[in-house]
Amino acid sequence: MGKKSKAEKKAKALKKKHHDIVADAPDLASVLVQAARSMRTVLSRNLLESGLYAGQDGVMLALAENDGLTAGMLAAKLGVKAPTMTRTIGRMEAQGFVERRADDDDARLTKVYLTATGRDRLQLIAEAGRASEEMATRGLTEKQMKTLMKLLRAVDANLQGTGLEE
Repeated sequence: MGKKSKAEKKAKALKKKHHDIVADAPDLASVLVQAARSMRTVLSRNLLESGLYAGQDGVMLALAENDGLTAGMLAAKLGVKAPTMTRTIGRMEAQGFVERRADDDDARLTKVYLTATGRDRLQLIAEAGRASEEMATRGLTEKQMKTLMKLLRAVDANLQGTGLEE
């Protein structure tokens, strides 16, 4: 049990170097993903009293902005797969938040509309969003908030390939 071979020393040095590179690398992706997950968890918790589940708030807000969208349009707008949206709409319909109706111009199309019950939940969604945002930004100044928003929009634009021009 004496000396380590040259190969063992080299392997250990390479392992240490790799570890140092990984430890020092800025890990933007994991920080962004974790922050988004935490925000979603808090928002979901804040939405519970309104009877909504994760993701349903986005459907409600999209329909509040433009009522009468197809499931495919909603899926594209919210960045989810069509089967996921179809299940979400079915659940929301059973809860009384939305209804499906045949399109007036093209009966082959089914469009989704907010019900009166759904519209009544919009204020609760807004309040849950504000409470979540206040929690997320606690301790940040107004200037820091504006900078954060600007930077996140730039990152998003870069990732979507649209890039923001300064």
